[in-house]
Amino acid sequence: MSMITATAWVPRGFAAPFPTKYTFDEEEFERISKLAKLELDDAKDDLAEAQAELTGEKVAKKDESDDEDDDETHATDAATQDIDLQDDDLKEYDLENYDNDDAAENEDGEGDGTLSMFGNVRNLAYHGSNAEDPYITLKEGEESDDEEREEMQILPTDNMLLAARIEDEVAHLECYVYEDDADNLYVHHDIMLPAIPLAVEWLNMPISKPGEPVPEDQKANFVAVGTMDPDIEIWDLDTVDCMYPNAVLGQGTAEISAAPTMPGQKKKKKRKSKQINDKYHIDSVLALSANRFHRNLLASASADTTVKLWDLSTQQCAKSYNDFHTDKVCALHFHPHEAHSTVLLTGSYDRTVCAADLRAAEGTKPKRWGVDSDVEQVRWDPHNEHVFYVSTESGILYAFDARNAPTTPEKTQAIWRLQAHESSLSSFALNPTVPGFIATASTDRTVKLWNVDQATNQPSMVVSRDLGVGRVFSTNFAPDDAVAFRLAVAGSKGAVQVWDTSTNRAVREAFAGRVKGIDATEVKERLVAVANDEEASDSDEDEEENEDEAGADERGWESMSE
Repeated sequence: MSMITATAWVPRGFAAPFPTKYTFDEEEFERISKLAKLELDDAKDDLAEAQAELTGEKVAKKDESDDEDDDETHATDAATQDIDLQDDDLKEYDLENYDNDDAAENEDGEGDGTLSMFGNVRNLAYHGSNAEDPYITLKEGEESDDEEREEMQILPTDNMLLAARIEDEVAHLECYVYEDDADNLYVHHDIMLPAIPLAVEWLNMPISKPGEPVPEDQKANFVAVGTMDPDIEIWDLDTVDCMYPNAVLGQGTAEISAAPTMPGQKKKKKRKSKQINDKYHIDSVLALSANRFHRNLLASASADTTVKLWDLSTQQCAKSYNDFHTDKVCALHFHPHEAHSTVLLTGSYDRTVCAADLRAAEGTKPKRWGVDSDVEQVRWDPHNEHVFYVSTESGILYAFDARNAPTTPEKTQAIWRLQAHESSLSSFALNPTVPGFIATASTDRTVKLWNVDQATNQPSMVVSRDLGVGRVFSTNFAPDDAVAFRLAVAGSKGAVQVWDTSTNRAVREAFAGRVKGIDATEVKERLVAVANDEEASDSDEDEEENEDEAGADERGWESMSE
């Protein structure tokens, strides 16, 4: 089983040219110990609850089993007593003095070799450093360090691409480097995750570890990850081989940071609440959205039906919205225009979409629209501040005008309604540079490119492709103008493809007059994937079988959260 559930681009110039190696010092050890102890305490509490539910019959069976074990122990003791340690065959091993260190040495202080497995260890040569060892020809600090440093370097013209992968029940976040000029995509480093990842959001906000000051007016390169667990982990992308995240947004954060009231006083652990509250999520985190104008704000959507606003500077929940939806909240997006930067768009399995200004007075109800089936994804139009788009499980893509909110969700009127796919429209992307350029992706394994005519405001399909990633779960256009036509696509086969859509003939013809540098001239089409040295041994039938075993149904990975 291998699949990629979510992807996110990192704009050029934010990644450190030379990422640093993780440092495990005393402070970091203490922080990790607290996190590990919290998880261990939770496991112990769960075990205690399970044991408390055992019936009297099981307890009785355990007692009977203990009696049988006692009988076996007595029999073993009796058998041991029958062994004569003075037997001629056993006497030579001197078992009575087996644990005595002196027994293994002769009169000269040297081991006799009979009992010592490492009797000649004193004769081994020991060198204080590798530089003194004549058998190590490549000394430290020479070419190997230079080569490693060069391999880890990220150029200002490189993009990072983040992919949340689950493979053989092991979850991790892969950090790719995309070199556009060289048509190269490779894994730079990866981050181990505690549970199946469901959402990934890049952050331009420095997140300090507990007790450390927060840097100000500084570019940052962090990522927030939502998983099947209710907590949100935040990792530093410029540090390689991290063991634990810089911060965890959830109930665990408050427990770790809360200090004892008296010196030496032990802190009493709080039981994890399973009731909806205003401080943390209690179920899977399905979507994340960072505010690009107020970079300390991060919104999260959860299967617990709530939306929460986090202040990254304090790592605490600033506000909880528990009445936006009545079912799992699976999608959300902050407005990309500065004039409306506090307006948040949310979508849910209750088949409604809400647009709420988070600055509104308490009790103000958000605007609400209805759709035909469960929401999959929502996005504001980066070129029109009043328009937003919604995709659904039935494969329909909607365009709405935020100024025309219906009186009830049942009376919703869309600008247009497009049956883009026959299966779930799991993901779509809006090109940040080209107005009206939309990419949709589905569990039917296809990616389709659409052109919304600027005169008629109606969409038409440009091209449809199967990029070989299986059921498509994520698709995103690159954020920089120089690579705006690059579309990252990933899905149920665990593969990532970067498609340069500007090299497709139909795309060039559709947008030739709308973008500088693009004309109708035919060029060779570009599709960049991770280089694989292994032979492709699986047939299409084998891949189908593996996907079925993974348990991903037609709704895609989101069904796993149920």
